[in-house]
Amino acid sequence: MADYTTRRTMMVDTQVRPSDVTKFPIIDAMLSVPREAFVPSSMREAAYIGENLDIGGGRVLLEPRTLAKMLDVLDIKPTEVILDIAPGLGYSTAVLAHMAEFVIGVEDDESRAEEAQSILSEQGIDNAAIISGALAEGAAKSGPYDVIILQGAVEVLPDSLLAQLKDGGRIVSIFAEGDLGVVRIGYKMDQRINWRMAFNAGAPALTGFAKKAEFAL
Repeated sequence: MADYTTRRTMMVDTQVRPSDVTKFPIIDAMLSVPREAFVPSSMREAAYIGENLDIGGGRVLLEPRTLAKMLDVLDIKPTEVILDIAPGLGYSTAVLAHMAEFVIGVEDDESRAEEAQSILSEQGIDNAAIISGALAEGAAKSGPYDVIILQGAVEVLPDSLLAQLKDGGRIVSIFAEGDLGVVRIGYKMDQRINWRMAFNAGAPALTGFAKKAEFAL
């Protein structure tokens, strides 16, 4: 029987804190949520490695450092409602639910969405729901949101998704640029989003966020 509690503490002490993430709500959430419960059962031994974990279907569980640093720049408040795009089997949704009022996760694979929802229920997390739908469409019915976070890389973000962010809200995503990725945080003011660079991180591209090909005449 693996001692996952010890591994969780090690993950926080060796991957999260050294990345200058020290806010108590983030540390507390990452120490509390059993990461091994949110990966395919055959991969539980690898749940705490310090790199993106391939969970199948072209999707990864972001490395702990990347998620923690994204949460750090977002500075989530306990009264906020969050949209979590592409949470896989729901780990990020569970961590966010620890920190926020309510979280809606959107998964484009129906069986994965159902599995994620059942894991959340098994873990007793009742302030989060994972629904099935196109990632780029978000979940307008439950919006607008204080925070939107994407668990993979994008080239562009559609206006229809950005419209689901409240004025005064924040959005964070990894943008694919060449071989590297850059994490940017956007602040919405007066219906416009002002982006700034946060840090570098990489992840596979999410479906539905590619730039439209431009045809040169």
